[in-house]
Amino acid sequence: MVSASRPSRSAVRPLALDHLVLTVGDLERTCRFYVDVLGMAARPYGDARFALHFGDQKINVHDSAALRPPVARRPTPGSADICLLVEGPVSDIIAGLTEWGVPIESGPVERTGAAGPLRSLYIRDPDGNLVELSVRVSSENADPSDDSSPFSRDIR
Repeated sequence: MVSASRPSRSAVRPLALDHLVLTVGDLERTCRFYVDVLGMAARPYGDARFALHFGDQKINVHDSAALRPPVARRPTPGSADICLLVEGPVSDIIAGLTEWGVPIESGPVERTGAAGPLRSLYIRDPDGNLVELSVRVSSENADPSDDSSPFSRDIR
């Protein structure tokens, strides 16, 4: 069982996550989804590679039919589970996803993020990767008029 740990004397001190890699079955379809639905920017890099940029981060997108080492041990489309911090009221996010015809798999639900509480929705990208869309919850963005806790609902 994993238990809470105290800071180690490790030689490595991570600062932040710079990028992650999604292995995808259809590069163009995936880029369209992340650009059109999730508002990222697709930019080429290197030799016929693409990255999805947002804020100071990026997601490198690797075509499963054209992988170049080094790669993960089992690079597989649909095996990722990521959480993106997003702006807006959750109701606006739901409306936008509905407009694009993107089903909400779960949510809104309460989750715990790296920096505090989140209000999250779960969707799937074209490869079936689970994408959690989360809004940070604070007293400033809580909706006091909402009597029913949005955390107790599970939309299917």
